[in-house]
Amino acid sequence: MIYEMRVYRCVPGRLPALLKRFETATLKLWEKHGIRQAGFFTTLIGESNQELTYFLAWESLAERETKWGKFMTDPDWMKARAESEADGQIVGNIVSQILTPTAFSAVK
Repeated sequence: MIYEMRVYRCVPGRLPALLKRFETATLKLWEKHGIRQAGFFTTLIGESNQELTYFLAWESLAERETKWGKFMTDPDWMKARAESEADGQIVGNIVSQILTPTAFSAVK
């Protein structure tokens, strides 16, 4: 199992719109494509409280490539994204890292 950590830094004041998009559209589309989330977090203390950090669980890089590619090109996702950004851009920057658990990690 590998994990992907994604950090979305929102345009100031747009974090609520991002959270709404995940709750009402993104998660349903992930389910459709077999994408498994492993946790979502907002920043309580840190550099910015306009961030959403989440983890995805993948069996392999090949699984990620296939499922993420299908999700990103799904017409329903493109529509949901466009609708959620009708009032302006939501995300200013995205950082993604692929992580592998250590032998002593509680998460495998």
